[in-house]
Amino acid sequence: MKYVSTRDTSATPAAVSAAEAIKKGLAPDGGLYIPAGVPKLTHGDMEALLSKSYDERAAYILSMFLDDYDSDALAADCRTAYGEERFPGGAAPLHKIDDTDYSLELWHGPTSAFKDMALQIMPRLLSRALKMTGEEKTAYILVATSGDTGKAALEGYKDVDGIKMAVFYPDEGVSPMQKRQMATQEGSNVYVTAVEGNFDDAQSGVKKIFGDKALAEKANEAGFFFSSANSINWGRLVPQIVYYISAYCDLVKSGDIASGDEILVCVPTGNFGNIFAAYIAREMGLPIGRLICASNANNVLTDFINTGVYDRTREFHKTMSPSMDILISSNLERLLYRLCGPAATADLMAALNSEGKYSLPEDTMNKLRDVFSGYWLDETETAAVIRDTFENNKYLVDTHTAVGLGCLRKYRAETGDTRRAVLASTASPYKFAADVCASLGIPAEDSDITGLLNALSAATGTEIPAPLASVLTKEVRFTDVVKPADMAKVPFEH
Repeated sequence: MKYVSTRDTSATPAAVSAAEAIKKGLAPDGGLYIPAGVPKLTHGDMEALLSKSYDERAAYILSMFLDDYDSDALAADCRTAYGEERFPGGAAPLHKIDDTDYSLELWHGPTSAFKDMALQIMPRLLSRALKMTGEEKTAYILVATSGDTGKAALEGYKDVDGIKMAVFYPDEGVSPMQKRQMATQEGSNVYVTAVEGNFDDAQSGVKKIFGDKALAEKANEAGFFFSSANSINWGRLVPQIVYYISAYCDLVKSGDIASGDEILVCVPTGNFGNIFAAYIAREMGLPIGRLICASNANNVLTDFINTGVYDRTREFHKTMSPSMDILISSNLERLLYRLCGPAATADLMAALNSEGKYSLPEDTMNKLRDVFSGYWLDETETAAVIRDTFENNKYLVDTHTAVGLGCLRKYRAETGDTRRAVLASTASPYKFAADVCASLGIPAEDSDITGLLNALSAATGTEIPAPLASVLTKEVRFTDVVKPADMAKVPFEH
């Protein structure tokens, strides 16, 4: 399996191994690495996966994409990453909400967010990639986060030999719990700072560092090179493919569907990585009838799917689902590559960079609409979904999962589609306790984080996740705030 850049228009694209793609993170031309072809799931593969545990399914599927990795080593890494210690009770369980909709709970890991599903295995993939490629320099991981990636990456990479990390998050653009998780992070090789502005400012700053050849040379002289733990890195995205395939297997095993039945998949997303992973699972042959892309008030993706115009030059909204407060969806570039090839992708990305917008040709739009539907929820609708789902279904969801569930319900109302649906539940409701409490009418407005968590637990009869309870007593280590223009100084000062 070879990997190419989404922007490589040469007659013979420069192909690299999976290990090289994971080590580098971003292609030299600024594009994203993507497999030159997608492996196919056979009937035999699906039959074999049914009887496997989650870690065994992960090793099986990852080996299809990372065929330069030793299969026994991959299996060992998956056992460690997805074992009981890190995912008590099992990784990625399905919860039946009602007769047709199932919540794929991706937040039972060390940081109570779906990013753990990739970032518990990715450090192991990178460490092996460094050895496989003979790399002797330190890998300096740069992460822009809208809240959850940062903590999950910090937890995954802390004190890993040969790796340092800096995490940038938007000041006042994450929840109090998300900020607390990052500010109290342990580990001698990590650094965290807020950035003035929003997530797009942080993400653009990281991309500028990656694209600066003078900085790359300066880093080389200092004994390190830059890499990424964001979903622009294929090593972050490929583990996410696994849980959609695993969820399908669980539905078959439980008898809720028959093997071969089509399902719907709904994903609340801002950066498009999580839903692109589902798209790749579909390209592999997983019977996904339609992908429903769910957005909050920053509905740039909804407009794109419905009109073919991607326009980031719009008002930015701070919402109760901050991990989706994004106007530049990096992983959309990989979808464009799959739909229209590298030349068109390079042109569209150039237009986005220079003009802030681009439009798809009609033939590409038809391909997009064949697979995707896009919907969005405002703040009032999101709060109503949290309240109604708890009252009617006895199920507590966070603000992001609520956006997904609300959009799934809009899709069903508009189309009448009754196929079973898997909803990506991306975070514990306790990570966004203030807004969940407000949505449920729980009086906790003036409480600190501890008070909010206790109020939510008492009112709903649910338990505070242990990883979140533990950060309340940890010492705050990181309080810095930098301007976007000063982000490039961080790797050389910390």
